[in-house]
Amino acid sequence: MTRMPLAVSLFSMAAETLTPANGYPVPLSPPLPAISKTLELNRAFTASSKSSLFSLSKTDLLFEDEWLVAVNKPQGIYCESVLSAVHKLLNDNGEQQLKLHLANRLDRDTSGVTLITKSHQVAAKLVQAFTQHTVNKSYIAFCVGTVPKWDNIVIKSGHGRSKHGAWRVYATSDVGRSLPGGSIVKNMETSFQVISVNGVSSASEKREEENAIVVEEKSSHATCECDLEKAEVLVRACPSSGRTHQIRLHCQYLGIPIRGDVKYEGVHEWKGARYEGHQLHAESLAFEHPVKRGPLLIRAPLPLWASQELGL
Repeated sequence: MTRMPLAVSLFSMAAETLTPANGYPVPLSPPLPAISKTLELNRAFTASSKSSLFSLSKTDLLFEDEWLVAVNKPQGIYCESVLSAVHKLLNDNGEQQLKLHLANRLDRDTSGVTLITKSHQVAAKLVQAFTQHTVNKSYIAFCVGTVPKWDNIVIKSGHGRSKHGAWRVYATSDVGRSLPGGSIVKNMETSFQVISVNGVSSASEKREEENAIVVEEKSSHATCECDLEKAEVLVRACPSSGRTHQIRLHCQYLGIPIRGDVKYEGVHEWKGARYEGHQLHAESLAFEHPVKRGPLLIRAPLPLWASQELGL
């Protein structure tokens, strides 16, 4: 599959358009769709029920040593329930003195690598690694939207909460500015690679020169109302920063919202099927072991929706 190269840097709207009378920067992504409130509430109730019954066996562990344990978190399970399940599993195996901590958090409906530390000291080292962005993260997302005109792209934007409390995309030039509630706009950067479109693998397997989008205005991708005009796009996303809902927000901005992601304009009904959660998977974490100091790569098996799309 061949695409035309794209080099985009989106510059700026007039200053008075970006700054309302109250002085706060204007979010560039749309507010949450009205339908998302009811659907998200139903999903939360379902996840609470599933999470209360969640348990693990040793075969569910992706990695374990004296200091760390990693689990492949299922979709629709809260991270706190994973932590409780790991604690019970290790206690049943005679490791009662452990002080377990979540080293990373995934959204309720995001599956994949969840890393847990076994002591305060190791937890502190990994917090520092995540804060300093020395942990390399890779995600797979199933998107439905416009066919990308790029194979590889880096998108840079601002990130913050709007006055209604929702996470939104802001202009890069707004980074550092104050938002309602006292927070500030932070930088947000994600690299994307197209894996397949409509089940056809991308011809570009190696990461060549990347195109770049520096966000300064609203996205040119309008949500498509006609299902026949939408494409199924499988992407790999590597966030440089670690902002809440980062990949989901950037997929929305790029015109390829994640299937099932009703908060960010993703379809929840598609080709006769209904999706009860978004299809985003934390594929891998790569970092320096906090004690042994050697490189460590932890990978989670692909979920069924990804392996089916890839014909595996």
